[in-house]
Amino acid sequence: MASSPSRPGSLPARLSDAVTPRRRAVLGMLAAAPLLAACGGDPLSAASSSPAAQADASSGGAGDVIRVGSANFAESEILGELYAQALEAEGLQVERKMQIGAREVYIAALQDGSVDVVPEYTGNLLGYFDKEATASSSEEVAAALEGALPQGLTALTPAAAENKDSYNVTAGFSKEHGITSLEDLAGYEGTLRIGGLPELAGRDYGAGLSGLTEIYGVPQEKMAFTPISDAGGPLTVRALTDGDVDVANIFSTTPAIQENGFVTLEDPKGMITAQNVVPLMSTAKVSDRVRTALDAVQKELTTDDLLAMNAATMGEEKKQPRQVAADWLRQKGLV
Repeated sequence: MASSPSRPGSLPARLSDAVTPRRRAVLGMLAAAPLLAACGGDPLSAASSSPAAQADASSGGAGDVIRVGSANFAESEILGELYAQALEAEGLQVERKMQIGAREVYIAALQDGSVDVVPEYTGNLLGYFDKEATASSSEEVAAALEGALPQGLTALTPAAAENKDSYNVTAGFSKEHGITSLEDLAGYEGTLRIGGLPELAGRDYGAGLSGLTEIYGVPQEKMAFTPISDAGGPLTVRALTDGDVDVANIFSTTPAIQENGFVTLEDPKGMITAQNVVPLMSTAKVSDRVRTALDAVQKELTTDDLLAMNAATMGEEKKQPRQVAADWLRQKGLV
Protein backbone atom coordinates (compact mmCIF):
# COMPACT_ATOMS: atom_id res chain seq x y z
CA MET A 1 0.00 0.00 0.00
CA ALA A 2 -0.01 7.29 1.61
CA SER A 3 2.46 10.07 2.09
CA SER A 4 3.87 7.06 3.19
CA PRO A 5 3.72 2.49 -0.61
CA SER A 6 4.84 2.67 1.74
CA ARG A 7 2.09 -0.46 2.48
CA PRO A 8 4.93 1.91 3.16
CA GLY A 9 3.52 3.87 6.56
CA SER A 10 0.91 4.41 9.15
CA LEU A 11 -2.62 4.03 7.88
CA PRO A 12 -3.63 7.69 7.63
CA ALA A 13 -0.32 8.72 6.08
CA ARG A 14 -0.30 5.97 3.51
CA LEU A 15 -3.85 6.65 2.43
CA SER A 16 -2.82 10.18 1.58
CA ASP A 17 -0.22 8.73 -0.81
CA ALA A 18 -2.98 7.17 -2.79
CA VAL A 19 -4.66 10.35 -3.89
CA THR A 20 -2.41 11.23 -6.84
CA PRO A 21 -2.98 10.23 -10.51
CA ARG A 22 -2.33 6.59 -11.43
CA ARG A 23 -1.21 5.80 -7.98
CA ARG A 24 -2.10 3.43 -5.25
CA ALA A 25 -1.15 3.11 -1.63
CA VAL A 26 -0.23 -0.23 -0.21
CA LEU A 27 -1.30 -0.81 3.32
CA GLY A 28 -0.35 -3.58 5.67
CA MET A 29 -0.60 -5.36 8.91
CA LEU A 30 1.26 -4.31 12.06
CA ALA A 31 4.00 -6.56 13.37
CA ALA A 32 6.47 -6.17 16.21
CA ALA A 33 10.13 -7.07 16.28
CA PRO A 34 12.96 -6.29 18.70
CA LEU A 35 15.69 -3.87 17.78
CA LEU A 36 18.73 -6.07 17.48
CA ALA A 37 22.29 -5.69 16.26
CA ALA A 38 23.87 -8.57 14.39
CA CYS A 39 26.67 -9.33 12.01
CA GLY A 40 27.70 -12.43 10.06
CA GLY A 41 27.13 -16.03 11.04
CA ASP A 42 23.65 -17.45 11.72
CA PRO A 43 21.00 -14.99 10.52
CA LEU A 44 19.17 -15.46 13.81
CA SER A 45 22.19 -14.93 16.06
CA ALA A 46 22.41 -11.68 17.98
CA ALA A 47 26.02 -11.01 17.05
CA SER A 48 29.04 -12.44 15.30
CA SER A 49 32.74 -12.05 15.72
CA SER A 50 33.56 -12.92 12.10
CA PRO A 51 36.86 -11.35 10.93
CA ALA A 52 35.11 -9.60 8.02
CA ALA A 53 32.55 -8.00 10.28
CA GLN A 54 35.21 -6.97 12.80
CA ALA A 55 37.29 -5.42 10.04
CA ASP A 56 34.33 -3.39 8.80
CA ALA A 57 33.38 -2.31 12.30
CA SER A 58 36.86 -1.04 13.01
CA SER A 59 37.44 0.59 9.61
CA GLY A 60 35.78 3.87 10.50
CA GLY A 61 34.56 4.14 6.90
CA ALA A 62 31.08 4.62 5.52
CA GLY A 63 30.46 0.88 5.45
CA ASP A 64 31.19 0.13 9.10
CA VAL A 65 27.55 -0.27 10.22
CA ILE A 66 24.47 -0.53 8.00
CA ARG A 67 21.27 0.53 9.76
CA VAL A 68 18.31 -1.32 8.27
CA GLY A 69 14.81 0.01 8.90
CA SER A 70 11.24 -0.79 7.88
CA ALA A 71 7.79 0.74 7.84
CA ASN A 72 5.37 -0.33 10.55
CA PHE A 73 3.67 -3.32 8.92
CA ALA A 74 4.64 -6.97 8.74
CA GLU A 75 5.59 -7.25 5.08
CA SER A 76 7.94 -4.29 5.32
CA GLU A 77 9.62 -5.80 8.36
CA ILE A 78 10.03 -9.13 6.55
CA LEU A 79 11.72 -7.30 3.68
CA GLY A 80 13.89 -5.37 6.11
CA GLU A 81 14.97 -8.64 7.68
CA LEU A 82 15.80 -10.10 4.26
CA TYR A 83 18.10 -7.16 3.66
CA ALA A 84 19.61 -7.21 7.14
CA GLN A 85 20.39 -10.91 7.09
CA ALA A 86 21.75 -10.82 3.54
CA LEU A 87 24.09 -7.99 4.55
CA GLU A 88 25.20 -9.96 7.60
CA ALA A 89 25.91 -12.98 5.38
CA GLU A 90 28.15 -10.69 3.32
CA GLY A 91 30.11 -9.98 6.52
CA LEU A 92 28.73 -6.51 7.16
CA GLN A 93 27.68 -5.25 10.58
CA VAL A 94 23.97 -4.47 10.80
CA GLU A 95 21.83 -2.50 13.22
CA ARG A 96 18.07 -3.06 13.02
CA LYS A 97 15.57 -0.22 13.31
CA MET A 98 12.33 -1.90 12.31
CA GLN A 99 8.75 -0.60 12.56
CA ILE A 100 9.80 3.04 12.15
CA GLY A 101 6.47 4.34 10.95
CA ALA A 102 5.09 6.15 7.91
CA ARG A 103 7.05 7.07 4.79
CA GLU A 104 7.71 10.67 5.76
CA VAL A 105 9.27 9.42 9.01
CA TYR A 106 11.69 6.91 7.52
CA ILE A 107 12.55 9.18 4.58
CA ALA A 108 13.60 11.79 7.12
CA ALA A 109 15.60 9.12 8.97
CA LEU A 110 17.39 8.20 5.73
CA GLN A 111 18.20 11.83 5.09
CA ASP A 112 19.52 12.54 8.57
CA GLY A 113 21.63 9.38 8.61
CA SER A 114 19.88 7.54 11.44
CA VAL A 115 18.80 4.83 8.96
CA ASP A 116 20.70 3.67 5.87
CA VAL A 117 18.31 1.40 3.96
CA VAL A 118 14.58 0.63 3.98
CA PRO A 119 12.40 -1.52 1.71
CA GLU A 120 10.15 0.52 -0.58
CA TYR A 121 7.68 0.16 -3.46
CA THR A 122 8.54 1.91 -6.72
CA GLY A 123 5.19 3.42 -7.73
CA ASN A 124 4.31 4.98 -4.41
CA LEU A 125 7.89 6.13 -3.86
CA LEU A 126 7.80 7.88 -7.23
CA GLY A 127 4.47 9.48 -6.31
CA TYR A 128 5.90 10.73 -3.02
CA PHE A 129 8.64 12.70 -4.76
CA ASP A 130 6.80 13.54 -8.00
CA LYS A 131 3.13 14.28 -7.50
CA GLU A 132 2.59 14.69 -11.24
CA ALA A 133 4.15 11.37 -12.30
CA THR A 134 2.12 9.35 -14.80
CA ALA A 135 4.45 6.36 -15.25
CA SER A 136 2.62 3.06 -14.88
CA SER A 137 4.64 0.03 -16.01
CA SER A 138 7.52 -1.37 -13.99
CA GLU A 139 10.05 -0.10 -16.53
CA GLU A 140 8.51 3.37 -16.78
CA VAL A 141 8.26 3.76 -13.03
CA ALA A 142 11.86 2.64 -12.44
CA ALA A 143 13.15 5.07 -15.05
CA ALA A 144 11.11 7.96 -13.67
CA LEU A 145 12.13 7.16 -10.11
CA GLU A 146 15.80 7.47 -10.98
CA GLY A 147 15.31 11.12 -11.85
CA ALA A 148 12.82 11.90 -9.08
CA LEU A 149 14.83 10.96 -6.00
CA PRO A 150 16.49 13.85 -4.16
CA GLN A 151 20.23 14.11 -3.79
CA GLY A 152 21.51 11.72 -1.15
CA LEU A 153 19.00 8.92 -1.81
CA THR A 154 19.49 5.97 -4.17
CA ALA A 155 17.11 3.23 -5.26
CA LEU A 156 18.87 -0.07 -5.94
CA THR A 157 17.62 -2.83 -8.25
CA PRO A 158 13.83 -3.38 -8.22
CA ALA A 159 12.60 -6.95 -7.67
CA ALA A 160 9.98 -8.70 -9.75
CA ALA A 161 7.93 -8.88 -6.53
CA GLU A 162 5.10 -6.36 -6.25
CA ASN A 163 2.47 -5.45 -3.69
CA LYS A 164 -0.18 -3.36 -5.37
CA ASP A 165 -3.91 -2.87 -5.76
CA SER A 166 -5.75 -5.71 -7.44
CA TYR A 167 -9.40 -6.28 -8.32
CA ASN A 168 -10.68 -9.72 -7.37
CA VAL A 169 -13.80 -11.83 -7.93
CA THR A 170 -14.77 -15.25 -6.65
CA ALA A 171 -14.05 -18.24 -8.85
CA GLY A 172 -17.78 -18.84 -9.19
CA PHE A 173 -18.47 -15.28 -10.37
CA SER A 174 -15.58 -15.46 -12.83
CA LYS A 175 -16.82 -18.72 -14.34
CA GLU A 176 -20.48 -17.71 -14.47
CA HIS A 177 -19.87 -14.39 -16.21
CA GLY A 178 -16.65 -15.13 -18.10
CA ILE A 179 -14.77 -12.38 -16.29
CA THR A 180 -11.01 -12.77 -15.91
CA SER A 181 -9.84 -9.27 -16.84
CA LEU A 182 -10.73 -5.66 -16.07
CA GLU A 183 -11.61 -5.41 -19.76
CA ASP A 184 -14.40 -7.94 -19.24
CA LEU A 185 -16.17 -5.73 -16.69
CA ALA A 186 -17.51 -3.40 -19.39
CA GLY A 187 -19.56 -6.27 -20.82
CA TYR A 188 -21.16 -7.29 -17.54
CA GLU A 189 -24.93 -7.09 -17.65
CA GLY A 190 -26.38 -5.40 -14.63
CA THR A 191 -24.80 -3.33 -11.89
CA LEU A 192 -21.31 -4.18 -10.66
CA ARG A 193 -21.09 -4.01 -6.87
CA ILE A 194 -17.52 -3.00 -6.06
CA GLY A 195 -15.97 -2.86 -2.59
CA GLY A 196 -12.70 -1.38 -1.36
CA LEU A 197 -10.96 1.58 0.20
CA PRO A 198 -12.99 4.81 0.19
CA GLU A 199 -10.27 6.39 -1.98
CA LEU A 200 -11.36 4.23 -4.91
CA ALA A 201 -14.28 6.58 -5.46
CA GLY A 202 -11.97 9.59 -5.89
CA ARG A 203 -10.99 10.60 -9.39
CA ASP A 204 -7.35 11.06 -8.41
CA TYR A 205 -6.84 7.50 -7.19
CA GLY A 206 -4.89 5.53 -9.80
CA ALA A 207 -6.66 2.23 -9.23
CA GLY A 208 -10.05 3.85 -8.75
CA LEU A 209 -13.43 3.71 -10.35
CA SER A 210 -12.59 6.58 -12.68
CA GLY A 211 -9.88 4.41 -14.22
CA LEU A 212 -12.34 1.61 -14.80
CA THR A 213 -14.46 4.09 -16.75
CA GLU A 214 -11.75 6.04 -18.58
CA ILE A 215 -9.42 3.14 -19.35
CA TYR A 216 -11.70 0.12 -19.51
CA GLY A 217 -15.00 1.68 -20.51
CA VAL A 218 -17.09 0.57 -17.54
CA PRO A 219 -20.02 3.03 -17.40
CA GLN A 220 -20.23 4.91 -14.11
CA GLU A 221 -23.94 4.19 -13.86
CA LYS A 222 -23.19 0.45 -13.93
CA MET A 223 -21.01 0.61 -10.79
CA ALA A 224 -22.31 0.64 -7.21
CA PHE A 225 -19.50 1.31 -4.76
CA THR A 226 -19.29 0.12 -1.14
CA PRO A 227 -16.46 1.81 0.83
CA ILE A 228 -14.70 -0.59 3.22
CA SER A 229 -11.98 0.95 5.36
CA ASP A 230 -9.85 -2.07 6.28
CA ALA A 231 -7.36 -1.83 3.40
CA GLY A 232 -8.46 -5.01 1.69
CA GLY A 233 -8.50 -6.91 4.97
CA PRO A 234 -10.99 -9.33 6.56
CA LEU A 235 -14.03 -7.09 6.11
CA THR A 236 -13.34 -6.68 2.41
CA VAL A 237 -12.65 -10.38 1.98
CA ARG A 238 -15.86 -11.28 3.82
CA ALA A 239 -17.90 -8.90 1.69
CA LEU A 240 -16.68 -10.75 -1.41
CA THR A 241 -17.09 -14.28 -0.05
CA ASP A 242 -20.55 -13.49 1.35
CA GLY A 243 -21.70 -12.04 -1.97
CA ASP A 244 -22.23 -8.52 -0.66
CA VAL A 245 -19.99 -7.24 -3.46
CA ASP A 246 -19.11 -8.71 -6.84
CA VAL A 247 -15.61 -7.23 -7.12
CA ALA A 248 -13.21 -6.34 -4.30
CA ASN A 249 -10.00 -4.31 -4.29
CA ILE A 250 -7.44 -6.28 -2.25
CA PHE A 251 -3.69 -5.75 -2.09
CA SER A 252 -1.94 -8.31 -4.25
CA THR A 253 0.17 -10.00 -1.55
CA THR A 254 -2.78 -10.62 0.78
CA PRO A 255 -2.83 -14.37 1.60
CA ALA A 256 -6.65 -14.40 1.55
CA ILE A 257 -6.56 -14.16 -2.25
CA GLN A 258 -5.02 -17.62 -2.51
CA GLU A 259 -6.76 -19.02 0.56
CA ASN A 260 -10.19 -18.26 -0.93
CA GLY A 261 -9.34 -19.07 -4.52
CA PHE A 262 -10.18 -15.57 -5.73
CA VAL A 263 -9.54 -14.69 -9.35
CA THR A 264 -7.40 -11.56 -9.63
CA LEU A 265 -8.53 -9.70 -12.73
CA GLU A 266 -5.81 -9.01 -15.27
CA ASP A 267 -4.89 -5.39 -16.03
CA PRO A 268 -3.75 -5.50 -19.69
CA LYS A 269 -3.82 -1.71 -20.13
CA GLY A 270 -1.73 -0.97 -17.04
CA MET A 271 -4.29 1.04 -15.11
CA ILE A 272 -2.73 0.10 -11.77
CA THR A 273 0.71 1.57 -11.16
CA ALA A 274 3.59 -0.88 -10.74
CA GLN A 275 4.79 -1.30 -7.17
CA ASN A 276 8.00 -3.32 -7.35
CA VAL A 277 9.91 -3.89 -4.11
CA VAL A 278 13.10 -1.83 -4.08
CA PRO A 279 15.77 -1.01 -1.46
CA LEU A 280 15.95 2.73 -0.84
CA MET A 281 19.34 3.74 0.50
CA SER A 282 21.39 6.65 1.66
CA THR A 283 23.80 7.17 -1.23
CA ALA A 284 26.70 7.58 1.18
CA LYS A 285 26.25 4.00 2.43
CA VAL A 286 26.12 2.29 -0.96
CA SER A 287 29.12 0.06 -1.67
CA ASP A 288 29.89 -2.90 -3.91
CA ARG A 289 29.42 -5.30 -1.00
CA VAL A 290 26.06 -3.78 -0.11
CA ARG A 291 24.90 -3.93 -3.73
CA THR A 292 26.01 -7.54 -4.05
CA ALA A 293 24.10 -8.62 -0.95
CA LEU A 294 20.88 -6.73 -1.72
CA ASP A 295 20.86 -7.47 -5.45
CA ALA A 296 21.01 -11.18 -4.63
CA VAL A 297 17.79 -10.84 -2.63
CA GLN A 298 16.12 -8.70 -5.27
CA LYS A 299 16.96 -11.16 -8.04
CA GLU A 300 15.19 -14.02 -6.26
CA LEU A 301 12.19 -12.22 -4.75
CA THR A 302 8.78 -12.80 -6.37
CA THR A 303 5.23 -11.79 -5.56
CA ASP A 304 4.45 -15.42 -4.73
CA ASP A 305 7.32 -15.34 -2.22
CA LEU A 306 5.77 -12.28 -0.55
CA LEU A 307 2.42 -14.04 -0.38
CA ALA A 308 3.97 -17.11 1.23
CA MET A 309 6.02 -15.09 3.72
CA ASN A 310 3.04 -12.95 4.70
CA ALA A 311 0.99 -16.11 5.22
CA ALA A 312 3.71 -17.54 7.48
CA THR A 313 3.25 -14.63 9.91
CA MET A 314 -0.46 -15.44 10.20
CA GLY A 315 -2.60 -18.48 10.91
CA GLU A 316 -1.36 -21.24 13.19
CA GLU A 317 2.35 -20.67 12.56
CA LYS A 318 2.51 -16.96 13.35
CA LYS A 319 6.24 -16.86 12.80
CA GLN A 320 8.12 -13.67 13.51
CA PRO A 321 9.36 -11.71 10.46
CA ARG A 322 12.97 -12.44 11.40
CA GLN A 323 12.41 -16.21 11.26
CA VAL A 324 10.35 -15.97 8.07
CA ALA A 325 13.15 -14.06 6.38
CA ALA A 326 15.78 -16.52 7.61
CA ASP A 327 13.79 -19.47 6.24
CA TRP A 328 13.45 -17.83 2.82
CA LEU A 329 17.11 -16.89 2.60
CA ARG A 330 18.18 -20.44 3.46
CA GLN A 331 15.73 -21.86 0.92
CA LYS A 332 17.24 -19.62 -1.79
CA GLY A 333 20.80 -20.47 -0.75
CA LEU A 334 21.61 -16.85 0.11
CA VAL A 335 22.90 -17.48 3.64
